[in-house]
Amino acid sequence: MLLNLSSSSYSLIKFANSKSPFSDVSVKYRTHFSKSQSSSSLCHSLTSSELSFKNRHQIFWEKSKIPCRRSGDFRLWAFAGIDIGSAQSVLEAAAVLTAIIVVHESGHFLAACLQGIHVSKFAIGFGPILAKFNKNNVEYSIRAFPLGGFVGFPDNDPDSDIPMDDENLLKNRPILDRVLVISAGVIANIIFAYIIILIQVSSVGLPVQEPFPGVLVPEVRTLSAASRDGLLPGDVILAVNGNELPKLGSTAVSELVEAIKRSPNRTVLLKVERGQQDLEIGVTPDESFDGTGRIGVQLSPNVKISKLVAKNSLEAFSYSRKEFLGLSYNVLDSLKQTVLNFSQSASKVSGPVAIIAVGAEVARSNIDGLYQFAAVLNINLAVINLLPLPALDGGSLALILIEAARGGRKLPLELEQRIMSSGIMVVVLLGLFLIVRDTLNLEFIKDLL
Repeated sequence: MLLNLSSSSYSLIKFANSKSPFSDVSVKYRTHFSKSQSSSSLCHSLTSSELSFKNRHQIFWEKSKIPCRRSGDFRLWAFAGIDIGSAQSVLEAAAVLTAIIVVHESGHFLAACLQGIHVSKFAIGFGPILAKFNKNNVEYSIRAFPLGGFVGFPDNDPDSDIPMDDENLLKNRPILDRVLVISAGVIANIIFAYIIILIQVSSVGLPVQEPFPGVLVPEVRTLSAASRDGLLPGDVILAVNGNELPKLGSTAVSELVEAIKRSPNRTVLLKVERGQQDLEIGVTPDESFDGTGRIGVQLSPNVKISKLVAKNSLEAFSYSRKEFLGLSYNVLDSLKQTVLNFSQSASKVSGPVAIIAVGAEVARSNIDGLYQFAAVLNINLAVINLLPLPALDGGSLALILIEAARGGRKLPLELEQRIMSSGIMVVVLLGLFLIVRDTLNLEFIKDLL
């Protein structure tokens, strides 16, 4: 999967990128009801996969900074090293991701069952089975590797006692029936995303932000360069090296980040507002292993946040529609930027470990952020799955469209399986690589190494 975290509410703590100067940076983000102006955001995307008659969903994540046209953007700032936070926040993020996978697979499963199509397996995860039970000739299982899930059909199962010409095998159903089964996972995620947003606007509300000049420093790590040189939690950085920071939070944070990264072991002069005082503080960034500067703080756009809660059902649906469309626009825009700048964004793809790390940071910062985290994951999964690529739902739909264009004549089964198997192989190998890489990028793993 690819993940696009853009556009929405309250406060999100970023996760980390090994080339940034900060070990932890929290970021406030705006809804599409924000009072502030538009600016660029860091957007991500999420894909899943499907093999032959099994829907297999791997989880990946791409980080690319893109412009977001709408006035309120969900911000995700990536900085050095992923910090997964407390065990509770990790479990909360993992639960959100698991629920999204279950919803996607349930879409395929229900679409098949309601049409009377034979289903043989429903699995969460891949690899060795940890727990399973059988009901109505379907094996339900939880598996060892939490890379996604799949729905299995007995169409080409040599151990199945169902005749190959059974009309209720998926492969023997009319094209429209198969299209409904394959697209049902995407539809389920879209509906789930909208429901999540609807619950948010009806309960905790959508945050509205009013920006103020500078960048807020919510936290300073002990023994860090920032702590050593006198920065304190609650400080607001107004200028760096004599250059005033813009009022737009995302741009201000970005400019400050770049100034720190460019200055390892060289003093950076910061104009700081502390209470009613304006101070000049020189901070000398430590040099990271990749040669960039690092000062060890959390950063947040300097904004005042209030919540917008729907007063009635009409407002709830209206706010939900606007927020859903805004999130969807940012996801699509992120995908476009990824395609247009693939050579730059390919190296930034991350896997499920990074996704859970981000979710853990969100949960640790403010549990409200999990609403947006879940909604964005759902929309990304839906959008990316529609791409006509092998191992994605869109790839299976493309094969069905080719069949329809050929007047109902299917491609040879061997060719179809070869196409899907090659796609799955690439996805699995990439997934394993990303899991290892993202795990090594976790803060506590870095500390051990």
